[in-house]
Amino acid sequence: MNYLYTAFLGLVQGIAEFLPISSSGHLSLFQNFLGLQSAEESNLFLDVLLHLGTLISVFIYYWSDIKGMILEFFRGCAAPVHPDPEEKQVPASRRLVLLVIIGTLPLFVILPIKKYIDGLYNNTWFIGFALLCTGALLYISDRLARGKKGPLTTTIPDVIIIGFAQALATIPGLSRSGTTISAGMMRGCKREFAVRYSFLLSIPAVIGANILSLVDAIQEGINWSLMPAYLLGVVVAAVSGYFAIRLVNVLSKKGKFGYFAYYCWGVGILTLILSAVL
Repeated sequence: MNYLYTAFLGLVQGIAEFLPISSSGHLSLFQNFLGLQSAEESNLFLDVLLHLGTLISVFIYYWSDIKGMILEFFRGCAAPVHPDPEEKQVPASRRLVLLVIIGTLPLFVILPIKKYIDGLYNNTWFIGFALLCTGALLYISDRLARGKKGPLTTTIPDVIIIGFAQALATIPGLSRSGTTISAGMMRGCKREFAVRYSFLLSIPAVIGANILSLVDAIQEGINWSLMPAYLLGVVVAAVSGYFAIRLVNVLSKKGKFGYFAYYCWGVGILTLILSAVL
């Protein structure tokens, strides 16, 4: 395993994880059509570290939100014992903690059928159609009237629906960020908040998956001599992930989020053609 290989995997991880183009779908296409091994196949510990890199990019970009949520979590726990008489309403950061927790719960519905979902990774026909569906979802949501809901006005039913959208997006070919952001827009959330909530919602999901994978990686064995190459992949994943998040925010604010729809349609059609001829 060389530095160029880990850097390439880090770049793919950082870009595809956050752009609404389905990282799982692209990974499957690389594996099935190009014979490229994923980080998980080549080295499970590297896969854990690359996901850590993308998690770092979320923390850097949304650090002010995350710091506020951590502080308000502890303040919220202390509020029943030491209430603040000057507090007129629940702070936005404290309510955002609740929204993220509730939005994460639907992921547990997927656990009993996870092995069936994993079996779809080698079905390029399915992934091609899923990419077409992702494109349609992005195209439609980008043309909706701009919503007005923020952290204080987004309802519990709203985040439950967004949470189920995230659970549905574990299917390869459906973009997690694209599906959750689109669901947020369809529920009347402000574009900026829909994007912000989507990426904050990814934090517990990535941490939970990484903890489970880390246990398996330790049992598999870790080659510490490859750590310099691993760290390069982490840095590339973090940097590319940061700019991918920034790009999604810029395009969504400008009402150009649907640009990714054309890309998904193109890749989806190409996937179906290759599935037919190969």
